Amino acid sequence: MNEYQAVAFSHETMLVGESPLWHPAEQTLYWVDIEGFAIHRLQPATGQHRKWPMASEPSALAICDGGGLLVATRAGFMHLDTEDGMLKAVAPAPYDTATTRFNDGKVDAAGRFWVGTIYEPRDKQAAEMFVLERGAVRKAWSGGMTNSNGLAFSPDGSVMYHADTAAHRVTRYAYDLASGTPSDPQVLAQFSADKTNNYGGRPDGATVDSEGNYWLAMFEGGRVVKLSPQGELLDQIALPVRCPTMVTFGGEDLKTLYITSAGKRPAEELAQYPLSGRVLQVRVKVAGLAPQVYIS
Repeated sequence: MNEYQAVAFSHETMLVGESPLWHPAEQTLYWVDIEGFAIHRLQPATGQHRKWPMASEPSALAICDGGGLLVATRAGFMHLDTEDGMLKAVAPAPYDTATTRFNDGKVDAAGRFWVGTIYEPRDKQAAEMFVLERGAVRKAWSGGMTNSNGLAFSPDGSVMYHADTAAHRVTRYAYDLASGTPSDPQVLAQFSADKTNNYGGRPDGATVDSEGNYWLAMFEGGRVVKLSPQGELLDQIALPVRCPTMVTFGGEDLKTLYITSAGKRPAEELAQYPLSGRVLQVRVKVAGLAPQVYIS
């Protein structure tokens, strides 16, 4: 773990940083602060930073084919024009916003935006998975999870990965790209929930590299793990934050790993990890994949 050097990318501290998204055409990084009700953008070459306040918690981002960003918020799907800052409703939330909000999301190779939810009472497995396809929302599945995370697709689009943070589990699905249908769920990785004995964190947001390996932020584990498509632990990166939330590849060569983190943490944790809530960056040897674009 010591061969990597993770450093701060942003100066701003997020309450709950999430959904880092590299925009290749702009050479910029976008991300959200869920509980800070904001979307952020920072261009590495210039250091130019911009922030868009939101009325409803943003959680997941996607590049739109017509320009701007698609944003999954508690209130539903929105389009953000990143030039003039205008927000436009795309589709309302398909759930009870009093108990549920959108969480982690990713676009597949056919241009569909997959976004799961978090069921905030956490007293039952009532989270759901939705798909936005050309402006129409459909439910992919319901229940069996509490906090949907870790969405990613293999380079050829034939495999979907998904994590339930509360269950400490990552699942691999066979994915039919033509119909947008996952099937044949298999456990890729099951992480320990025993916080008193060698606890390594729980799975949060993820991405896939150009070789097909799965990179996963381990919330409360202070690390990012790299798993093979069969679930073998290939590598890990120790971080100067305890609660990383999601990872993505960026930079001109797609070999910079950007990592969001949570800053709304106990005082003793913040004292030990003063970079909590910041976006981190670390150079890696393998390139990632450019993000897929939502087709409207």
